[in-house]
Amino acid sequence: MFDRLEDLVLRYEEIMNQLSEPDVANDAARFRNLMKEQSDLAPIVETYKQYKQAKQSIEDSLLMLEEESEEEMRELAKEELNDARAKQEELENKLKVLLLPKDPNDDKNVIVEIRAGAGGDEAALFAAEIYRMYVHFAERRRWKIETLEVEEIGIGGMKSVTFMISGQGAYSVMKYESGVHRVQRIPETESGGRIHTSTITVAVMPEAEEVDIVIDEKDIRIDVMRASGNGGQCVNTTDSAVRLTHKPTGIVIYSQTEKSQLQNKEKAFALLRTKLYDIECQKAHDAEAEARRSQIGTGDRSEKIRTYNFPQGRVTDHRIKLTLYKLDDIMNGDIQEIIDALIAADQARKLSNMERDA
Repeated sequence: MFDRLEDLVLRYEEIMNQLSEPDVANDAARFRNLMKEQSDLAPIVETYKQYKQAKQSIEDSLLMLEEESEEEMRELAKEELNDARAKQEELENKLKVLLLPKDPNDDKNVIVEIRAGAGGDEAALFAAEIYRMYVHFAERRRWKIETLEVEEIGIGGMKSVTFMISGQGAYSVMKYESGVHRVQRIPETESGGRIHTSTITVAVMPEAEEVDIVIDEKDIRIDVMRASGNGGQCVNTTDSAVRLTHKPTGIVIYSQTEKSQLQNKEKAFALLRTKLYDIECQKAHDAEAEARRSQIGTGDRSEKIRTYNFPQGRVTDHRIKLTLYKLDDIMNGDIQEIIDALIAADQARKLSNMERDA
């Protein structure tokens, strides 16, 4: 591990030297790639620097214990030695986490698709509430949200909604939300006071760029039509809505949220690219059955990952057996504690696998 860290320090210094060269800024692509690599390496280099400082403190304290005869100074040296050893162990564990293989999609924006499952109107109402939960969560992190597709029902629910979250590291955080979310509560329409169980599915997909997925024009059928539903005075007067049909997969994308046909077409193609990229990612995921079993539920969308129990005011994440009695806060977007616990569990599992395979 330490040989690798020394190599990374050398690479970091090399990048910093290149970034200081006057002609680098003239090459936008090279400059962007160097800045990205520098940003990725900086936390590792800084932590390794602190690790070496702690190691030096241990050596200094041991030397003081050997040379010092005064009891008060020896006690001080012992205290500093214990602190430095604890710090060194903490930093070594942190370095192991930082050196774990990084998901190449972690820095990407995400497209989230929520669909009502079992439970009829109650499931659609819950889908709308989970959508609002993610909107509030994104706002807390100062991420941008853009709605791409939505199918609403008359009572305020959503049969489905697809939206993009744009922000640094969005996929690294949101990927743990993929799966089946279950709600247990008494619907407003339930006269007998019985608790109903409904479900929704959440799919979190990394945004695909044009370099990730190349779409052959002959595989696409494009239809334009007048938009329907709410959308202002232009909605039914111009052919602004766009429907894309991807012939090889049968995927159909319908976009009408913008007034411009061109903007709707761009949104539709962005969503299609992401869905095709997601299919490729799922294929790779399925091919790694052993790896999938070692993950904290970030790929199997049929997996029931979380239950929201309204009568008891609790939320339980079944993957890590975490239960929190703060349902109102969570529904208002305060899900960071759950995300942090999932990330920590995922990292611990990966570290265990890495040590086992070493």
